[in-house]
Amino acid sequence: MRCLVQLANLPNDETLTLPQIAEREGISVANTGKLMWLLNKAGFVQSTRGTKGGYFLARPASDIYLNEVIKVLEENEIDKHCDNYKGVLDTCVHKGDCGIRSVITGLHEVVEHALSQVTLAQLIGSESAVGETFHQIKGINWELERGVGLRATQAATQTATQPATQGN
Repeated sequence: MRCLVQLANLPNDETLTLPQIAEREGISVANTGKLMWLLNKAGFVQSTRGTKGGYFLARPASDIYLNEVIKVLEENEIDKHCDNYKGVLDTCVHKGDCGIRSVITGLHEVVEHALSQVTLAQLIGSESAVGETFHQIKGINWELERGVGLRATQAATQTATQPATQGN
């Protein structure tokens, strides 16, 4: 993600080479090359060869949503979650029926929804400025509050409508 932010910060018609991106982000040129290959393949960046060559964004930063980038970089990690926590066995013993999986999937959906509202352009700037922008995005806080409020309302309704039981 940071590699894309570096490119989004560039003035028009400027590029960054792999070594420049690697140095700015403190990662190896080899890892930078792998990341940029993935981002190029996904259509987020393009490159030019030659003395003035380098990488640049393939489309405006305001048209690149973070959920798109995460899907490319994480390769559906949510689908592999159970495979990562199988213990000493070949498969998780709870693979058929697991209450934790629905929580993890639900949280992933909340994060996915939030990231679908944030563009690469909104990540440009100081940490405090980006933080303010993030908190102003409509729907993110509302969705989270609504989800918590909905569960609380449902629990209260169920409690209120259940008949009182008397002890024997």
